[in-house]
Amino acid sequence: MIGADYAKETERLDYLEGLFLGKLWSDTDFENRKHVGLFVLYGLLTDCVALYSYMFGRTVLGIGSFGTLHFALFLLLCAASPFICFRYYRMPFWGKILVLGEKALQSYLVLDLTVNILLPRLTVKSADLQTFAIDYLNKTLETYTDKFAGSSGSFSTVIGVLAGGLHVVLMVLLWLVAAIVIPGIVYLIYRFIQFCWDWLMNVLIIKRFIPVRR
Repeated sequence: MIGADYAKETERLDYLEGLFLGKLWSDTDFENRKHVGLFVLYGLLTDCVALYSYMFGRTVLGIGSFGTLHFALFLLLCAASPFICFRYYRMPFWGKILVLGEKALQSYLVLDLTVNILLPRLTVKSADLQTFAIDYLNKTLETYTDKFAGSSGSFSTVIGVLAGGLHVVLMVLLWLVAAIVIPGIVYLIYRFIQFCWDWLMNVLIIKRFIPVRR
């Protein structure tokens, strides 16, 4: 049982290493696997945090209040990241936890920035959301029924209502997909930029002046 528990803990640590360190600094196969579920969960998490702030006017763990100090801290952590991570496998366990904590803080700041970008785009106040939805539905149905007004009898109205309803459903689905995909894309862009910076510092500085064996 002890061996099994240790194996599970090691597997969890390997997962966190692959998730936060990336393929340049970790020796796990995290980057070689597909993580569509993780991508979707991240988008849903971002949406839930943004929706809570939108509906209740309060932040969750300060997420959504990204400011100048947060931006300065984020840039500092991103710049220092390669010089923190390259010794990861030579660190004691507590040192590894600190490094993973630093990378988790970077992810927190990315989430904070993403929510801070999304919230101003929600121009309709939460109190007016129901009215906005009803007006949008009525205008869409009216537009489509007018398009089919020249057809024969009440059947044209039915076609217009069905077409308008389909349009509304498709738009809702597109909004939901965008709400999940956009936060994930923002995070992937951050990961790509961080990887490029880490690779550059590794080639130009770390490998030349700080040779380290794992």
